[in-house]
Amino acid sequence: MTATARLTTTPFTARATAAEILDGVDLTGRRMIVTGGASGIGAETVRALAGAGAEVTVATRDPGRAAALVEEFTGLGPGGVRAVALDLADLSSVDAFVAAWEGPLHSLVANAGVMAVPDRQLTAEGWELQLATNYLGHFALARGLRDNLRAGPGRVVVVSSGAQLRRAVDFDDPQFERQPYDPWAAYFQSKTADVLLVVGIARRWAADGITANAANPGYIMTNLQRHLDDDTLRSFGVTIDEAGNRTVPDYFKTPAQGAATSVLLAGSPLLVGVTGRYFEDNQEAEVVPGGPEPMTGVAEHAVDPAAADRLWAYAEQVLATR
Repeated sequence: MTATARLTTTPFTARATAAEILDGVDLTGRRMIVTGGASGIGAETVRALAGAGAEVTVATRDPGRAAALVEEFTGLGPGGVRAVALDLADLSSVDAFVAAWEGPLHSLVANAGVMAVPDRQLTAEGWELQLATNYLGHFALARGLRDNLRAGPGRVVVVSSGAQLRRAVDFDDPQFERQPYDPWAAYFQSKTADVLLVVGIARRWAADGITANAANPGYIMTNLQRHLDDDTLRSFGVTIDEAGNRTVPDYFKTPAQGAATSVLLAGSPLLVGVTGRYFEDNQEAEVVPGGPEPMTGVAEHAVDPAAADRLWAYAEQVLATR
């Protein structure tokens, strides 16, 4: 993807819901995985895909949290919803999930994530938690399911964020082993890594018929913000009264609207053959310089092929030495 590439456009507005994206689309026979699909925009992604007839697997640390969602679609059609355990921060869990998956996979929606974890936390492999959950776990999952995606042929959808504009991947110290840990810097970096993941897949798996694109869901109030204090939420425009009730500003989306871009990339026939791109508000975004100023678009450092190749090699090395 370059700054001069022709941008992909769709007829959908920024306020379209996930269900509206798939209105009239039949996904019967398609098999899909949504990580972190038990709540928030993940649950709305599952609802839209399953509502269009897809067979959707909710990959979540606690399958019990998806029980109501599974029940919602029980007996309603040929697809349905099931929940399977997956902890992206635990590579043995990723390996077990991959080993248990059989048959083709038509869409992998890498939706699960953590944001602004206050203290530097390490996984069992010794990896910084945000990079491990948001990027390395999804890298391992996608790589492990490559043959299944090839059989689809499948799409990989990686949920990133406008946070990718703020920071490139620090290849000298990606795990914050030497520099002071900063929860936002770690989050920004992990969201840039998510975009570089789709660039890497597009560069390597195109001959398999596999496509990959990144989605920015926009501002939505979900469980993702669980680590944010009230002052930080207020800086985002959220109003909090004396009783602790929160009111979000008009530019926030509902979870159903926030899931729309993921659903567009995972299931819409409008995106057949499109790969290596970054979408927000249901449209492909322009490439812009990264930094503190831009509010929309995808940063040059997040779609840099050299950085994508370097990050891919780094991830392979890290997984090989776990």
